[in-house]
Amino acid sequence: MNKCERKKILTGLAFLTPNILGVLLFTIFPVVFSLFMAFSNWDLKQHNRFLTDHIQYVGLDNIRELFTDGRFLRFFGNTLFFMMGIPFAVAGSLLAAIMLSKDTRGGGGRPYRWLLASVGLVVSCSLLAVGGMRSTGMTVLMVGLVSSILIAGVTGGKSVYRTLFYTPNFVSGVATFILWKKLFNTQNGPINNALQPVLDHVASGVNALPSPMVSYLMWLGFVLILLLFYMGTGYLRRMLVDGELGRIAALLPLIALCLPIWVACRWSLSSPHAWLLLVGAVVCLGLQMMHYYKAEDHYTARAGDGFGSALILCLLVMVGEFVLLGLSQVAWHLPAMAADGLESPRWLTDVNWAKPSLMAMGLWGALGSNNMLLYLAALTNVPGELYEAADIDGATSLQRFWHITWPQLAATTFFIFVMSTIGGLQGGFEMARVMTSGGPAGATTTLSYYIYQEGFETGRLGFASAVAWALFALVFSVTLFNWKFGNRYAND
Repeated sequence: MNKCERKKILTGLAFLTPNILGVLLFTIFPVVFSLFMAFSNWDLKQHNRFLTDHIQYVGLDNIRELFTDGRFLRFFGNTLFFMMGIPFAVAGSLLAAIMLSKDTRGGGGRPYRWLLASVGLVVSCSLLAVGGMRSTGMTVLMVGLVSSILIAGVTGGKSVYRTLFYTPNFVSGVATFILWKKLFNTQNGPINNALQPVLDHVASGVNALPSPMVSYLMWLGFVLILLLFYMGTGYLRRMLVDGELGRIAALLPLIALCLPIWVACRWSLSSPHAWLLLVGAVVCLGLQMMHYYKAEDHYTARAGDGFGSALILCLLVMVGEFVLLGLSQVAWHLPAMAADGLESPRWLTDVNWAKPSLMAMGLWGALGSNNMLLYLAALTNVPGELYEAADIDGATSLQRFWHITWPQLAATTFFIFVMSTIGGLQGGFEMARVMTSGGPAGATTTLSYYIYQEGFETGRLGFASAVAWALFALVFSVTLFNWKFGNRYAND
């Protein structure tokens, strides 16, 4: 290396020195230092300049405390519960991307006149609302706003809708959480104000119904659960027969399908009905096994083949089964609840409603998130020749999506699923801190917020570091698992 080359290298290092120092001081050093902290008893209440206690090496005591302390497992369960919204968020982003990929622009100059008329309507209703005609004025105002958005989309095309869908991503997360906290207010929140009249009509209608009618609704929910279970196991059976799924790879998807049935038998408030549901599930499995052995041609697949596609579909079916199970139990207890009148949920202050409330807010934010943009970009890369060939063959819209669009989006879906899983395991801090402070009774405390509580509220830096490294090991393992099986599915 001559003098000129050394001078160039030194000059480049001089420019990179601020970035290198920043990474060393604010990233690498804290990570390495937290690893040493995880094996110590560092507690700010005991180890500070006012006390003489020394920090001691405790080995694996912090790790053992993770599994003996029920809070860690409970908050880990909260994190997994929030992650059940990931399939809905991904599906919602894909649906929004498909809808926003269509051209909505109308022709002629008439939409401009309707747009001006809608603007005048909004301004007039705003003046009415301010002047005292509040309820009626606000109702017409909301209708006018929706009309303006629709007409703007017809006038400006899909770019208007894309901008409106993506606008919430420009807003600070804390501001969004504060807004939703106001919406979920149990006393004067807009959601409860609009929901309470509907619940009053539902209560009066339920009280007017004969008692057997409500039990029929519960049985209808159970029948739909068994129908979903039969469809899911039938999908696994067809993949096994066609050689697209290995027998070992089919175990975990099958467990996912059976999990709601097990939960119904374990925690159902009406055990006889739950055991009948179990008998129906066993009958469905028996029918699928009978069809499997009656099939004429069986193709052999490797043990791990087809795991990614089977697991994704079975997870979606599992979430649907859980939703129907919850609705069935609501129908079973609805007469007792409606006898004294139905009250609007106490969204963020009720243990049973806190997590679903935050999940609904997350689903709203996911519809126009970066995942939607990724799907929009991927949809533009789908070859048009495939759709033309499908139209010639007479394929329906559903067949076009399932056999062309969805396979072409496999790589994008794999990336979104991996990043959503990592974000789900690491997330939950901001919304818990701003909206619920981890309550009520720890119902919305996730692992990330648990780390904050132990490290910065109670001062147990050693134990908080152990929780952080346990979370890292969990994220790393799940990512390797996704990469092992999901990447193969994306490449196929």
